[in-house]
Amino acid sequence: MQTVPTKKKNKTSAKKPEWMSKELLTELKLKSDMHKKWKRGEITKEEFKHIANTCREKVRKAKAQNELRLARDIKNNKKGFFAYVGRKRKKKEAIGPLQGEDGVMATGDREKAELLNAFFASVFSQKESHLQPQQHGMDEGLGEIQPQIGKQVVQEHLASLNEFKSPGPDQLHPRVLKELAEVISEPLAIIFESSWRTGEVPADWRRANVVPIFKKGKKNDPNNYRPVSLTSIPGKILEKIIKEVVCEHLETNAVIANSQHGFTKNKSCQTNLISFFDRVTSWVDTGNAVDAAYLDFSKAFDKVPHDLLANKLVKCGLDKTTVRWICNWLSERTQRVLTNASSSSWKEVTSGVPQGSVLGPVLFNIFINDLDEGLEGIKFADDTKLGGIANTPEDRSRIQNDLDRLERWAKTNKMKFNRDKCKILHFGRKNGNQRYRMWDAWLYSSVCEKDLGVLVDNKLNMSQQCDAAAKKANGILACINRGIASRSREVMLPLYSALVRPHLEYCVQFWAPQLKVDKLESVQRNVDKLESVQRRATKMIKGLENKPYEERLKELGMFSLQKRRLRGDMIAMYKYVKGSHREEGASLFSAALQTRTRNNGFKLQERRFHLNIRKNFLTVRAVRQWNSLPGAVVEAPSLEAFKQRLDGHLSGVL
Repeated sequence: MQTVPTKKKNKTSAKKPEWMSKELLTELKLKSDMHKKWKRGEITKEEFKHIANTCREKVRKAKAQNELRLARDIKNNKKGFFAYVGRKRKKKEAIGPLQGEDGVMATGDREKAELLNAFFASVFSQKESHLQPQQHGMDEGLGEIQPQIGKQVVQEHLASLNEFKSPGPDQLHPRVLKELAEVISEPLAIIFESSWRTGEVPADWRRANVVPIFKKGKKNDPNNYRPVSLTSIPGKILEKIIKEVVCEHLETNAVIANSQHGFTKNKSCQTNLISFFDRVTSWVDTGNAVDAAYLDFSKAFDKVPHDLLANKLVKCGLDKTTVRWICNWLSERTQRVLTNASSSSWKEVTSGVPQGSVLGPVLFNIFINDLDEGLEGIKFADDTKLGGIANTPEDRSRIQNDLDRLERWAKTNKMKFNRDKCKILHFGRKNGNQRYRMWDAWLYSSVCEKDLGVLVDNKLNMSQQCDAAAKKANGILACINRGIASRSREVMLPLYSALVRPHLEYCVQFWAPQLKVDKLESVQRNVDKLESVQRRATKMIKGLENKPYEERLKELGMFSLQKRRLRGDMIAMYKYVKGSHREEGASLFSAALQTRTRNNGFKLQERRFHLNIRKNFLTVRAVRQWNSLPGAVVEAPSLEAFKQRLDGHLSGVL
């Protein structure tokens, strides 16, 4: 009985911090012992203070070293930084109590997991009796896709794994796979090749741990959580290999419509916004009333019917082997929900493409590719908007007809619009604020909508977006200020660049306030509001606290945010004129008639405008700046070379 432990282990004790080492534990114990001796009068106060100060300095250095490690790795491991900061605050439950349809609150982890899994499963489309694409056209594909599945290719994918990502239900951790890449690449390549040729997909690759991600609204409503699937890492590697060749086929044969900007090469949220609002601002500038409809699918990724998707895969020219593998990958899927430390039981997935998978977004793009055929619409994945001039009853009737066509498409494809989230924005001074409907329900008019993360109001005034961006950035900066002890530039600069500044510059070429071309007080206020975040961040760096802002920037090798926006404008222009967005740029810009050959040989035609909203839009405001660039900058052979030459040019610009 003497060997039986008599002291219970404290399960609630805090996890040992990353910076703690055996040497520090020894120092802390010594400090504690010396404190007791001082209290007993065995040593003097000065002796204790010397030991305490030495211990405090060693702890400070250990924390600083750990924070430097976090800062250097911030781009790859943001999760590690926020976990470090989060441990310093009172712990909160990841998911609180949830209310079921019967009004009863689920409080236990297992109960919450079961409730969420039941809700996620309830939105699935009805399961088809069998998942087989129509055979018509299968033999008329554009050639069989041949993915490169060899030892070298698999090893490269394993070596590039992010070791901070979570494993799937098979518990094969990416760090283990990455470290064993050389050993397991060959057997994995054999498994991948066999799966591809036979169409058989291992059961582990068709299972998912679902992590509920809160969106917005009431936290006790299961409807306000998005299911993100964590699937097998080896399965994801084969998905990546197949995705590469599928995307190459889609791009080579121009399968995906130009209106789709989501999960599409060389397109982004910013290209979507610029493309759509170039038309809107042009119409409003010429005195037109414009109505724009923001449309939202209800549980879009989860509702995709597998049988209809399979037929669309055939229609877009994919071969038998590819379609068969994808169909089998979608068939007989199961999922369970993880909440805190518990998991739900497994449930069958009868429809949809898994959110969080590699292939899911590509398959969804194929599924909704024909959504807006013949319409003035533009898409970013499942976010669709359409707009048009609304001066006359005929104009407004045309918009209504487009909405009716979209509703018919949804019904045919077993999808559903969330009518409560479908809104109309009315632009233009003489807009009659026409009401529109989707079948028997009237759509609400709105004065401001969040469009791909950017707040757009019906006056095209970007003050709300500036406020939101500054507030978010200041919140992250405050988190850094509270959670990080070090103030060295080696720590602070990477944290600011990776975590704070992106919020100030997200899609900023679309919504940026323009100081030099607009002297309005509100614009000046917006510019200062954004710049004040960077002023505050640079002032936090040790040794720069008392220096002027311009001197701090010079010492750190940074541009002001105003100059960075100018730089971003010119980079966007290069992409539209000479780079990856040339096809879209052809419809946005016109080459100027060259009367002289000196200086910039890629000058563009400057457009006329009447209103500030048009004058400040990228496709108008940036043309003059682009035309003023030296020829040596504009004629750069690549984007990287252009950036280097542009930075050299801007360094001499006030």
